[in-house]
Amino acid sequence: MKAAFLSISLVAVAAGVLAAGAAQAQDRIYRCGNEYTNQTKGRSGCKLVEGGNVTVVRGTAPAAAAPAAPPAAAGTPSQRVVSAPASAPRIDTPEQRARDADAKAILEQELRRAEMRHAELLKDYNSGEPDKIGGEARNHQKYLDRVAEMKLAIDRNQSDIDGIRRELARLK
Repeated sequence: MKAAFLSISLVAVAAGVLAAGAAQAQDRIYRCGNEYTNQTKGRSGCKLVEGGNVTVVRGTAPAAAAPAAPPAAAGTPSQRVVSAPASAPRIDTPEQRARDADAKAILEQELRRAEMRHAELLKDYNSGEPDKIGGEARNHQKYLDRVAEMKLAIDRNQSDIDGIRRELARLK
């Protein structure tokens, strides 16, 4: 019994010594400019970092800078012509017209769907006095919360409709 206790104690002490050594290895971390290190030999201006461990995650390399734009033409900003970058693929006119027609059809479908949803929301809202459901007859705050949510949904839907109409105006 004593032998088992002695061996368990030795294992615990050894684990403690190893843990202390590991903690000691991470104790002294220095910041030298933008670099963190635990070895300051030959470096100047290093400061000891206080607190917990430091984790450094390497970022990705920055993308190559875009080529400089040609000098702007004289005139007002609205008179300047903006062209696609040279790396953009060229699309022939009939194919672009087909894409524009598809985009317009999709937007018109979305507009019809949003307008139908808006009509349904307005019908349920009933000019700010929707029918009470469930326990709202006894809990008026619950009813007021639902009415406020309905009003927000109507406003969001109206904003969606306005945005779709702006997009359709851009395509025409």
